[in-house]
Amino acid sequence: MRYFSLVEGLGTVVVMATADPGEGRITRERYWQLVADGTIGPDDRVELLEGVIVAMSPQNPPHAFALGRLNRLLGAVLGAEASVRVQLPLEVGAHSTPEPDLAIVAGREEDYLTGHPTTGLLVIEVADSTLSQDRLTKGPLYAAGGIPEYWIVNLRDACIEVYRSPVASERRYDERLIARAGDRLEPLGLPGVAIAVADVLPPRPS
Repeated sequence: MRYFSLVEGLGTVVVMATADPGEGRITRERYWQLVADGTIGPDDRVELLEGVIVAMSPQNPPHAFALGRLNRLLGAVLGAEASVRVQLPLEVGAHSTPEPDLAIVAGREEDYLTGHPTTGLLVIEVADSTLSQDRLTKGPLYAAGGIPEYWIVNLRDACIEVYRSPVASERRYDERLIARAGDRLEPLGLPGVAIAVADVLPPRPS
C-alpha cells in the first residue's frame, strides 16, 4: 500500500510517499479544510484513510463492470428506506473518509445534504490491484466503524469475500465467508434482498 501526504503552499496538490502515517495523522476536519481551500481539487482522486491521504487507483474495465452491475442490481431492489452511494465519502472515525465503491445507507439522498453518512448497512469494494488494501486497511477501518457487513468483490479469484459481525474494539470482523458463482448473497441489513454472485462477477474469457 502506498501512503501519501500533502505538501502545501505550492498552489497545487503534490504528494510524497511515506512509509508510515506516524503520529501526525490528518483529521477529517483538516481534510475537508484542504478541500475547501482548493489544496485538494475535484480532479484529485484521493481519500483519507487512517489519517493519511491515499491516491485512488483508476478503474479497469472489469472493475467498472462489477461496480455497474452492483449499482443496478441493488438500486433496483431497495425501497424508500435505503439508497445507493457510488464512490462517495463515508465519514468513518476521526481520521478517515473513505470513498467505497458502493455503500448502502439508510434514508434518502436528501438526508445527507448537510453531511456525509457516518455508517452504512452494507459497504462494498471492488478489488483487483487494491485487494491487499481493501483487506488490510479498509477491512479493519470498517470494522472499527461498526459497519455491519463488508463485501470485497475479489476480481482476482472470482469470488466475493463477505465480512460480518464487526468487533469494533479489536478492529476486525468475527465472521468471514467466500461466495462464488452459483451462490446467492442476502445482505443482513436488507431483508428480502438476494444477489446472485454470478450476476456481479465479469464473465471469464472463453
